[in-house]
Amino acid sequence: MKNGALRGGRGAKAGIGYLADRIIENAPRVPVRDLATLRKQFPGLGPEQLADKLIAGAANATSTVGAGVGAAAMLPVPPAMPAELAAEITGVAAIELKLIAELHEVYGRRPPGPLTQRSSAYLRSWTEERGIDVAKPASMNAALGGQMKRELRQQIMKRMVRNLPNLMPFMVGAAVGAFMNRRDTKKLAERVRADLRRAQVPWDALGELPPLTGPRELES
Repeated sequence: MKNGALRGGRGAKAGIGYLADRIIENAPRVPVRDLATLRKQFPGLGPEQLADKLIAGAANATSTVGAGVGAAAMLPVPPAMPAELAAEITGVAAIELKLIAELHEVYGRRPPGPLTQRSSAYLRSWTEERGIDVAKPASMNAALGGQMKRELRQQIMKRMVRNLPNLMPFMVGAAVGAFMNRRDTKKLAERVRADLRRAQVPWDALGELPPLTGPRELES
């Protein structure tokens, strides 16, 4: 029994490490709309209204992901539930990373640097559940070393524990998954938003921001 528990613990740790690596790898590939694009897509909205729209859209998206994973548990023989849970966590992480990046755009706090550096900053924001302070170099480090990965694994573990009820059978799993993901995305967004509000730069003070070129930077 002891050996089985040890093997199970090592397997869980390896699985969390694998998820952390996939989230780090995917972060620069998450498409992010810059402020100019967002203002064109949502004309007439101010920063707070635009942030509300982005948060509502992301919460709906993560809710849909949670419902899909919960619904998989309805089947008589649930298909590879650990894989389903991993897919949910990486999918939700991508949606929330996009939201965090776009909230930084809305509040005029885009991190400086190339795509990989910005992506690392947003990943830190997701891991710590707070906005990035671009005035503090410590918060802008690429920071994908040991400490950052440990924090990321801890965040993934929290998500896994919270998302376990999604695997309950019948429609209960789908309903719980949808509710919990919507709630957690909104909670994360409001924490990040509160930090960004305190250091907000008005749009008319931003000047001409360069457009975000996105994942194509990785190919150059």
